[in-house]
Amino acid sequence: MHRQHLVAVARGDAPADRLIRGARVVNVYSGEILEANVALAGGRIAYVGPRQPSAREILDAAGLYLAPGWIEPHGHPWLLYNPVSMIQAILPGGTTLVFNDDLFFYLQAGPEGFLRLLDALRGLPVRYRWLVRLLSQSQWSGEADVFALDKLRPLLERPEVAGTAELTRWPEVLRGNSCVLDGIAHARALGKRADGHTAGASYEKLNAIAAAGISACHEAITAREAMDRLRIGLWTMLRHSSLRPDMSELARAITEMGADTRRLMLTVDGPAPGFIAHGGFIDEALRRIVAAGVPPVTAIQMATINPATYYHMDEEVGGIAPGRLADLVLLPDLESFRPVCVIANGVDVFQAGSLSIDLPNLDWDDLGMRPHFAASACPWWQPDGDLPVIDFVSNVITRAGGFQPWQAGAVPEGLVLAVLLDREGRWAARSWLRGFASALDAMATTYNTTTHLLAIGRDLPAMRRAVETVTHLGGGIVTADGWQFPLPIAGMMSPASFAETVRAQTDLEQRMRAAGFPFADVLYALLFLTCDFLPGWRLTPRGVIDVKTGEVVA
Repeated sequence: MHRQHLVAVARGDAPADRLIRGARVVNVYSGEILEANVALAGGRIAYVGPRQPSAREILDAAGLYLAPGWIEPHGHPWLLYNPVSMIQAILPGGTTLVFNDDLFFYLQAGPEGFLRLLDALRGLPVRYRWLVRLLSQSQWSGEADVFALDKLRPLLERPEVAGTAELTRWPEVLRGNSCVLDGIAHARALGKRADGHTAGASYEKLNAIAAAGISACHEAITAREAMDRLRIGLWTMLRHSSLRPDMSELARAITEMGADTRRLMLTVDGPAPGFIAHGGFIDEALRRIVAAGVPPVTAIQMATINPATYYHMDEEVGGIAPGRLADLVLLPDLESFRPVCVIANGVDVFQAGSLSIDLPNLDWDDLGMRPHFAASACPWWQPDGDLPVIDFVSNVITRAGGFQPWQAGAVPEGLVLAVLLDREGRWAARSWLRGFASALDAMATTYNTTTHLLAIGRDLPAMRRAVETVTHLGGGIVTADGWQFPLPIAGMMSPASFAETVRAQTDLEQRMRAAGFPFADVLYALLFLTCDFLPGWRLTPRGVIDVKTGEVVA
């Protein structure tokens, strides 16, 4: 019946719900900009053309550009904000569909809890599709059981799940890890995608990764690396994020190297709250790539029809054509990419500078997303032998710094102590950090890739107090001066508004700069200190490891 009504509106035999009149329509199929009228009915587009069908409501769009809603093909909705609060920030910029990583939701609530989350997030003005992790970002002893294919299979079979998520530990593909290869094969058998993460992979290694069935990668940081991924058959995402603001360099693949753009997409790869608040989301990626010399229509294709085609959704989203979902953006120009109106499901969701819809308040506890942290049984504050030194080269790059003893039972000058504490209080792993924040008295946080409890500082009693406070909060960030920001959703996210997460990031960064943190984006520094996929020494549940060799250093 719905399609019958859509056809009737297209024929002119029934009135449209609304008519967008006289817009400059960005046609991502033909690469043109054409003045047209666009009729909407039942949340879909019924007609695009010169005729002016009858409609219950008319939106005069003369002089405005009409484009499909932007698509983020590689999202991480857990950088202090949560999937609901994130909408407050990204919808005004025109993003109407995000493909999200499930990692911390899955780790906290398991497969059943994650499936309940999918149900709870239905009906949002931003459409969410999900990508399922096959491995975590930091190996531990029970990982293989947690990510067993029999547990992931029901997730992969859900229509909201578009495939498998990035494999940050991509060497596991080269090693022939059966959990990884079987998961990729199952996703592909379902007609779904297998996202990649091939940071630092040579062209030769990219061959093996592509042969394993990986579909795409977002980790190119130069134009040459982007071309390598295209040439090997990978769909390639050009990234501009708070961690890697590389768009001006990546655009050279198009403007100077002549890359065919049909298999190129844009991503902001889970940026920090402040990046979104002060820059934007996919709208910011569009601004940057157009400023770098890529034609606006080409850039819009990379943010709409290309990701829609990649995820086999181009019959539903990604373009302005009859039958497609009415997710649309009205723009005054194709340079600033600042919408005057955003439409989702045919309804205005952003207009006159503010959101025009209400967002739900989810019961995150009922969804199983509240973590529990036990008091540590390990006397981690007591001096005991030499500890490895992790040198920070940038906010996310580290290297081996040798070993150093305690200094008269205290933290040596120029270093801070870092302790990773098990959620259940059973173990602790320790190291010194150099070049991180040498004057930091104490901080404790569950915001890291393991979601165990991470404490860093020089003042051991203050560190113990911070750990006790975070344990009592059930997740969060605490500093020695009493500042705290609870993160009760998986230990990573706040239920507060997006604006509050921006303020929390600002407060944290001010404290970290005052303590001598010399880099940008401290959130990613905390996230990746405990990972095991970036080179250098890392503090993990297995101890301090050398990622390149796999050796457990301590």
